[in-house]
Amino acid sequence: MRLYAVVAAGGFRRHATYRMATAAGVFTNTVFGFIMAYTYTALWDERPQLGGYDTSQALTYVWLGQALLMTCAMMGGGFEDELMERIRTGDIAVDLYRPADLQLWWLAGDLGRAAFHLLGRGIVPMALGAFAFDLALPGSAWTWLAFLVSVALGVVVSFAVRYVVALSAFWLMDGAGAMQITWLAGLFFSGMLLPLNLFPGALGEVARALPWSSLLQVPADVFLGKHTGWGLVRAYAFQAGWAVALLLAGRLLQGVATRRVVVQGG
Repeated sequence: MRLYAVVAAGGFRRHATYRMATAAGVFTNTVFGFIMAYTYTALWDERPQLGGYDTSQALTYVWLGQALLMTCAMMGGGFEDELMERIRTGDIAVDLYRPADLQLWWLAGDLGRAAFHLLGRGIVPMALGAFAFDLALPGSAWTWLAFLVSVALGVVVSFAVRYVVALSAFWLMDGAGAMQITWLAGLFFSGMLLPLNLFPGALGEVARALPWSSLLQVPADVFLGKHTGWGLVRAYAFQAGWAVALLLAGRLLQGVATRRVVVQGG
């Protein structure tokens, strides 16, 4: 486990070196946060309590989305491009023969990346949003802690989805198209554009049942106090269930790919 802790720390330091990119990202998240905040304000002025949120909660949801956009890699920006490139070039064979688990290696690095983006690109936009608008910030430290646990589970689900799609490059040779579809699905079904509670009928039920809702909708509802007691346990179980299922799927694909590399190498 010490090895993977070192890999996670390396992932944090790696992204921390791009100071200008981080500053540009903070600026971009803040600008889009203001645009969406004023859009939400107009919408909630016409439809108060839309989706079960008041205006303050809706605005909080907006800024949480900006804080978690890169943390949960809803538009990519993690390990996936590098992994697909290593598969395409054949360098992945070296990785598979190393005395380290391939999935845990990339997961550790992605956790380090997510931790940096939560701190580097999440806190400032959220603070500016709280300064400019009346946000529904939790008054209890336990709610903040529950939120961070939910975010961590969301990051693992995000990794697991992207890992499975990245491994498809073993068969597709170029997984860029599949990854772009995954990013689009992540933006829509995470609730980044609109809270999933606003989706009507069966669409809303399906959207809330998909893994991408773990990236924003579930953590945001935890932050806003929508999940408490056994409801919080169920929310965690939902996220953990998707994380385990997708990690197992990734491990299965990894095993198939490893056997394929060994056979071809032999």
